Amino acid sequence: MTTGTGTATVRRVRPADTARMRALRIEMLADAPLAFLETLAQAAARSHAEYGARIAEVSFGDDVAQFVAVAPDGRFVGHAGGVTAPDDRSLTVVFAVYVSPPWRGNGLLGELTEAVAGWSRRAGRPGLMLEVVVGNDRAVRAYERLGFVDTGVRVPHPTVPTMTELQMRRAA
Repeated sequence: MTTGTGTATVRRVRPADTARMRALRIEMLADAPLAFLETLAQAAARSHAEYGARIAEVSFGDDVAQFVAVAPDGRFVGHAGGVTAPDDRSLTVVFAVYVSPPWRGNGLLGELTEAVAGWSRRAGRPGLMLEVVVGNDRAVRAYERLGFVDTGVRVPHPTVPTMTELQMRRAA
């Protein structure tokens, strides 16, 4: 799937994207170290082959997918993933959502989310769910603008025990 916002293009990752995806992952973790489920050191220590295997896995199929925003110069400037919820096959969990700081505020978050939503619908999953750290009001407002609603469910942060996440849902 390819769509455009300004001058960036959103599409599903491909096996040939390994090096650029690794660079974006490092940027994501440096910019927002608590938002993702690994540390910058862990990501940097992973080999190119490990990144390649992961990208190959998410570049096709209906159970897990990753989408990227590609700038005109070929750099990856955004990312969003989706995976089938383990306890609800009608639901896609949106994960690892990121837009590079210079690209924020131009609709790219919406396009990345819609790429995941379209993939989810085609896979027969009509619902989307994501989790946001409680207190990250900017992210909550951004997701509300995209139609997500706070469900009232709170869960422990998966890596930082003192933090809590709120769940948000919307139709795919």
